[in-house]
Amino acid sequence: MESIDLLIRNGSVLTMDPQGTLIETGAVAVSGDRIVKVEKEDALTASYQATKTIDARGGIIMPGLVNTHTHAAMTCFRGLADDLPLMTWLNDYIFPAEAKLTFDIVYDGTRLACSEMILSGTTTFCDMYLFEDAVAQAAKEAGMRAVVGEVIYDFPSPNYGPVEEGLKYTEDLIEKWRDDPLITIAVEPHSAYVCSPELLKNLHAIADRNGAPMVIHLAESEREVDDIRERYGRTPVGHLAEIGFLSSNLIADHCVALTPEDMTLLKDFDVKVAHNPESNMKLASGIAPIPELLKHGITVGIGTDGCASNNNLDMFQEIDTVAKLHKVHTLDPTVMDAQTVTRMATIDGARVLGLGDSTGSLEAGKKADIIVIDIRRPHLIPMYNIYSHLVYAATGSDVVTSIVNGQVLMQDRVLTTLDVDEVIAAVNQIAQGIKA
Repeated sequence: MESIDLLIRNGSVLTMDPQGTLIETGAVAVSGDRIVKVEKEDALTASYQATKTIDARGGIIMPGLVNTHTHAAMTCFRGLADDLPLMTWLNDYIFPAEAKLTFDIVYDGTRLACSEMILSGTTTFCDMYLFEDAVAQAAKEAGMRAVVGEVIYDFPSPNYGPVEEGLKYTEDLIEKWRDDPLITIAVEPHSAYVCSPELLKNLHAIADRNGAPMVIHLAESEREVDDIRERYGRTPVGHLAEIGFLSSNLIADHCVALTPEDMTLLKDFDVKVAHNPESNMKLASGIAPIPELLKHGITVGIGTDGCASNNNLDMFQEIDTVAKLHKVHTLDPTVMDAQTVTRMATIDGARVLGLGDSTGSLEAGKKADIIVIDIRRPHLIPMYNIYSHLVYAATGSDVVTSIVNGQVLMQDRVLTTLDVDEVIAAVNQIAQGIKA
């Protein structure tokens, strides 16, 4: 028998591979940070001897969820400024609060976010914020996979100061975390409305030199579209196309207010989209035309956005919203079926982040990013369709095990890399300062 490090057994294995393979009474064999084999349990137990075995107890074994857009440390601002328009929320509350951020606040806020995400089945997230070296360190220590980048804009930052230093900070981050097994650094201008064309071109050059992904808020509201049209005579998407910013390594967050021509441009340049329905709903930004984007063949993932505009990081709640929002918006119950939405939260989300070859599905050779869902719950009985249960019935609290890169980060709802009580105490202390 071949020795392996970990065997997850006795569950329905939802692989999310290209064939949509579902293995009843299946198992996943893991050696080091990678999946060795995904097969029927009997076949694997006959071939492999595991150092550690996790019994899924008849539950669902599936890829960890991928949160394609968030601001992790905004857990510190959860509920701080609710029920406000986007620009009022940003300019009058969030930007002033962020001006007082420190490395330690971002570090502790990210640890809280990682705790919340691991507990609710997210194994990979994409972050845009300040003091992103703190985000990278917190995610690394928590054991999560993360794409992170320092937000850049035309005005000075409380982290790096003038914008020229922001460019240097980004390149330093890329160099520091280069080839890390968990952390990928992205180049992240905030948006076209707070970044000049010259700044966007300089950031694009940095991404090109380093083979890094780029992330930007794009067409988040009609007000943004009107602003960019007034300045540049084009929609935000058209403006980015004109200055040469659109590319296949660009992750466009939100994409709510799009014209048909915008969608064609996104497809032509193979731009990836991060859909954040709950944040868009809460800020009354609008409803992104996701069914149309999918018809264009554009890769779309799902994000929670930050806790100041959601107010949680539960991807199961988010995928439920994705499915139902577009059904009621189009008055078509067949739109955004459960299998499509599950793919958006797993393999398609990984593709959005440029990680589709390494995570997002359970296949031999891929990284072992795996969650187990306990289905022995009243709200999950009976189960006729696994995808329907995941999208319409399951919650983050049904996740009992989370594994990233072959490391068990949570088992039986107990975190192994983070002291939740200590993390909560640290953020509660930060909140006292914010209140003051």
